[in-house]
Parts: sequence; structure tokens; C-alpha cells
Amino acid sequence: MNQRSTINERSTRMARLRPFTTRLFNPISRHVAGRLPGFGILTYRGRTSGRTYHTPLNVFRRADAYVFALTYGPDVQWVKNVLAAGEAGLEVRGRDLRLGSPELVEDPGRRLMPWPIRPFLGFMRVRWFLRMAIVP
Repeated sequence: MNQRSTINERSTRMARLRPFTTRLFNPISRHVAGRLPGFGILTYRGRTSGRTYHTPLNVFRRADAYVFALTYGPDVQWVKNVLAAGEAGLEVRGRDLRLGSPELVEDPGRRLMPWPIRPFLGFMRVRWFLRMAIVP
């Protein structure tokens, strides 16, 4: 299997919109995403720059962990940064949490997500998720 086919298998329909959302939607949504249900703001450090980033994302609680829908696929920089660091901060519903033990999970059935969200993620071809444990 060549590199192109691997990337296409891991890509989602949202991947083409990433430049738009990164430049336009993310700066606007950072003001409210930490308080809205189904959203959060992930805080992490760049693995080479050391810079702190604040990224609004879809996130859902699952027992003692949070699960992020990787709507752009698992090969984006923020995922690589979090996996390398092994930890991140999360603002969700106005609360600040520490997360650790990041785990990349392939879930074609999207069972890690709430049932109303699954059809939308299925249409977008999202099958990768990042699960992180809550650090007490």
C-alpha cells in the first residue's frame, strides 16, 4: 500500500475544510466552545516549537475519559502534539481539567460517540478518535 492510499483511508470529508476552519471558525469559536455542550477547548504544547495552543474541538465524556472526534483525521498536528506530550488541558462546560494517557482509537461504528452524533460523523467518514483519561 502506498502513502497516498493510506492518507486517503484516514482522511475525512472535513479535511478539505481545515484551512477555512483553522483561520476563520477557530478564532471565533474559542470564545464560546469551552462552555457549549459537545465542545471544549484543548490546550497543549507544540512538540517542536514549545508554543501553547488552544484548539476548539468536539469532545464527549465517556466514563473517566473524554473522547475527541477527529473530524480531520488522525494525522493533524494537534493530535501528534498531544500524543507526543502525553497530556493536555481541557476547558469543558466552564471547567478546567487535566487529561493524560492519550490513545488513538479507530472506531468505524462510532460507538464512542453519542447516538445522535453518529450519523453525521458517518456521513463525514470520521472513524478515528482520541481518548484521554481524566487526571485527578
